Amino acid sequence: MSLYKVIEIVGTSEVSWDDAAKNGIEIARRTLRDLRIAEVTKMDLKLEDGKILYRTRLSLSFKYIDEG
Repeated sequence: MSLYKVIEIVGTSEVSWDDAAKNGIEIARRTLRDLRIAEVTKMDLKLEDGKILYRTRLSLSFKYIDEG
């Protein structure tokens, strides 16, 4: 039997929504083990100092490991 945890993250990019999703996943991989599924739940833009910042919200699932 396996157990998975689902969290929500927001990746950002000045290039595209796709790049924002990739950036978010790459950063999450640094601290989460055994990532399984990434689901895009929302995409939006932030206008900051005349520039567009792409934001992609993702639900990520990863395997829960009981170390106890």
